[in-house]
Amino acid sequence: MSTTEEFNGWVGHDKSSVNGTMKWESFTPRPFTDSDVDIKITHCGVCATDVHMLRSGWGATLYPCVVGHEIVGTAVRVGANVKHVKVGDRVGAGAQGDSCRKPDCAECADGNENFCAGMITTYGMEWPGTTERGYGGYADFHRAVGNFTFKIPDGLDSVDAAPMLCAGITVYSPLKRNGCGPGKRVGIVGVGGLGHFGLLWAKAMGAKKIVAISRSSTKKADAEKMGATGFIATGEEKDWETTYARTLDLIVSTVSSHDLPLSGYLSLLAPHGQFIQIGSPEDELPRFSAFHLMNKGAKLGGSCIGPPWEINEMLEFAAKNKIKGWTTTRLMEEANKVIVEQDDGKARYRYVLVNR
Repeated sequence: MSTTEEFNGWVGHDKSSVNGTMKWESFTPRPFTDSDVDIKITHCGVCATDVHMLRSGWGATLYPCVVGHEIVGTAVRVGANVKHVKVGDRVGAGAQGDSCRKPDCAECADGNENFCAGMITTYGMEWPGTTERGYGGYADFHRAVGNFTFKIPDGLDSVDAAPMLCAGITVYSPLKRNGCGPGKRVGIVGVGGLGHFGLLWAKAMGAKKIVAISRSSTKKADAEKMGATGFIATGEEKDWETTYARTLDLIVSTVSSHDLPLSGYLSLLAPHGQFIQIGSPEDELPRFSAFHLMNKGAKLGGSCIGPPWEINEMLEFAAKNKIKGWTTTRLMEEANKVIVEQDDGKARYRYVLVNR
């Protein structure tokens, strides 16, 4: 089976799209090249990024836009330069559409394509020097660059694999790169689409202590089932900043709120601890005292998805350890309803759209 030069998907035309006004329409993908793979989409995870982009939350979105970057399906057309995928393979594509791939790019050369200054996102951007743009996975087909197309391991269900291609890798990478494992005391801020993967990964990586941190205790029971050995409800526990001070070696913050109690979170770090921000607020983070870092030799950092080699590693890790995200499947035709529910915080903990 091969694709045509016309795909169909849920198209957002303006900011009102986030209110459930996307239209199912045809669109023309960028021209196919020998380095591309066309995917017949079976599953697409729903990400908070989709909400931010539909409402132009991070700046003006390039409309018309088809969102969705947790894509799994069947390779139906494979360019001659793509050697690791063949027609009929079950494959996926994540949040990164391409990198510059220039010989003098240190990030691309070192296997850190996700930090390439020339990074192109899966949707919402034009290819450099052209007016061609990428379209996402709320659709029947997706055109992906071969370098950013991943074979899905046999032991991993498509429903489970889809949200790992953005949410999963976004948390896996900072945990793995910052030493999550035996002996490590880890905190995960936010028990949502990202945060629940953080708890699952930390448990599978063998962390000594795993603390879920949330405003309320409503998700405490779920967090414990996911692997949390402790829970801090910042909106309910008095003096939590001092009660749990210096008890965590690594904190990964998955929340996208701009009014998070950052000073309090930093107080939880033990000497030489690390705080890694991966949630993406639409506004600036709050100010904090430098002494929260200086007095303990602590570090404040960030992380963004992961490079191809690490995504492949994560997928194999998930298959080997039989890790399954907490997902709710919905039909692709329900995308407008689902995006509203996603914006309302109703996901428990990741929606996955399924094509009939």
